[in-house]
Amino acid sequence: MAPQGSRAPLEFGGPLGAAALMLLLPATMFHLLLAARSGPARLLDLPPYLPRLEALWSPRALLLWFTWLGLQVAFYLLPARKMAEGQELKDKSRLRYPINGFQALVLTALLVGLGVLVGLPLGALTEMLLPLAFVATLTAFVFSLLLYLKALIAPASALAPGGNSGNPIYDFFLGRELNPRIGSFDFKYFCELRPGLIAWVLINLALLVQEAELRGSPSLAMWLVNGFQLLYEAVLTTMDITHDGFGFMLAFGDLVWVPFTYSLQAQFLLYHPQPLELPMASALCLMNAVGFYIFRAANSQKNTFRKNPSDPRVADLETIPTATGRQLLVSGWWGMVRHPNYLGDLIMALAWSLPCGVSHLLPYFYLLYFTALLVHREARDEQQCLQKYGLAWHEYCRRVPYRIVPYVY
Repeated sequence: MAPQGSRAPLEFGGPLGAAALMLLLPATMFHLLLAARSGPARLLDLPPYLPRLEALWSPRALLLWFTWLGLQVAFYLLPARKMAEGQELKDKSRLRYPINGFQALVLTALLVGLGVLVGLPLGALTEMLLPLAFVATLTAFVFSLLLYLKALIAPASALAPGGNSGNPIYDFFLGRELNPRIGSFDFKYFCELRPGLIAWVLINLALLVQEAELRGSPSLAMWLVNGFQLLYEAVLTTMDITHDGFGFMLAFGDLVWVPFTYSLQAQFLLYHPQPLELPMASALCLMNAVGFYIFRAANSQKNTFRKNPSDPRVADLETIPTATGRQLLVSGWWGMVRHPNYLGDLIMALAWSLPCGVSHLLPYFYLLYFTALLVHREARDEQQCLQKYGLAWHEYCRRVPYRIVPYVY
């Protein structure tokens, strides 16, 4: 257990907030799944019915879920053409990670394609979303418990800054160990970038196929949602890998929340088709492209500067020196707002929701949730940067007053 003085301040309302979130997050996910397929499709109403246990528990779903996890583990263990080093840890070491996620996506696509050719009813997956979400939730709880028990015997240098408070509920939720591994198999890296994200693509595709079977062809709105979200997956980067421990928060988020709630727009469109004319579709494509460009360009500029500040693409950018030896960008994208990548994220989130029309709030849940998530994450970023850079961060905030949206926030 870490000394009292080294513990990070408790987040999410401490143990009570963590316990509430462990109940609220699964309940919210099931509410969204039920609301999307209901007639009214109202976000703020109680679900029209509560499913019986027989509708949630399915040995077939359990087998399918563990087959899926096993398949992604096998793809993770395939030889990688490239290995990357992570950030420096407390003990000055750096972990190595296989860069073969795209390879896993391609192999998954090939297997699914072959399955469809030989008669695999991909569209039938849409009827199994409830039992699959149920077994995935059970998996997340059991997996989180095993991670917590493993962390009890981990060395102090392996613990996450915020997950060793001494309160078992809070630490179970946030995660005690920063990078839990068995051998070279990194559980957090695997879960963050493999089974949930690729399952999101697969669920979206199954919903598209099911719509084609029901109505003769997929709608333009369904094509847009599938295309926008597939494009986004290719460029995901998060702070979770480097800063957060691996507990229930990330295990449930990666394995359950991402595939079953991020596919909400496609679920909504299957049960509530929306007309979409070509001019509006073109405008939405432009909006998504603008958000994608901002997201990519901002992250690329930051990563290029971190790797080589003398690179001609970033050498002329204005910076503020810090006591750590690093420099803070105060021009280019990072001189416009403090988190331009979040701005791109939110523009894309709006573009994903608009194909669903404006008659229902439900498909805009992702935009509302993601806005809250990014504002919370931005506050965590700010606190970490203030602790790390001190006076230099105060100067940066003075020079760049807007956090995410210029002249608004």
